[in-house]
Formats: sequence, C-alpha cells, structure tokens
Amino acid sequence: MAEHLAEISSQVAAGAHAVLICDGAGWHQRGERLPVPANTSLLPLPCYASELNPIENVWEYLRSNQLSTRIWDTYDAILTACRDAWNGLMADPDRIRSITTRPWAQVKT
Repeated sequence: MAEHLAEISSQVAAGAHAVLICDGAGWHQRGERLPVPANTSLLPLPCYASELNPIENVWEYLRSNQLSTRIWDTYDAILTACRDAWNGLMADPDRIRSITTRPWAQVKT
C-alpha cells in the first residue's frame, strides 16, 4: 500500500491534492506504519456501505456483462476470461466513468 500511495502521489499535479477512498481491505490499514504522502489523504468508507464504493459497481458490471451465464472447462480458462473482461473494461474509460461516477462527488465549477 505504501508503494501504491507513493506512485499516486508522484502523479498528482503540483498544488493539487489526491483523496483516495479506502474500504475495509486489510492492505488499506492506516496508522503509524503506513506513510501517507503530504499531497494525499485517505478517506475511509463506513463499514457495510458498499453503495459508496465505486469499485463495487465495476465488479457488478463485469459479473453481469462479461462473466455471467458462462461455463469454463479449466481454471486457466476462468483466469483468461477474467483477464479479458478486465482488460476490455480498462480500454473503455467512458464506460468506467459511467459506472463509477457519483453525482455528489463532482467538482462544481
């Protein structure tokens, strides 16, 4: 997580600040042992609030549109299907935006 935060921090424009939404995953642990860069803040989600976590919509989209009603013969076929579904979604930033955008989290100009 520390390396992930350092990489995100290195991509934040000068004078800007990144806010990362963190769910309850074990590697999102905050505290003295996790160095958080000065231009980055961690925003923990409340417990049991999956509707606030945009990644939950990504998983739902993939399950519903790419990975449902299929049968795979091997473990490797499952991995290939998951990889292909993920890579296909990553190649479509407009779809990601539509799935994960929250009206209440928009910057008002």
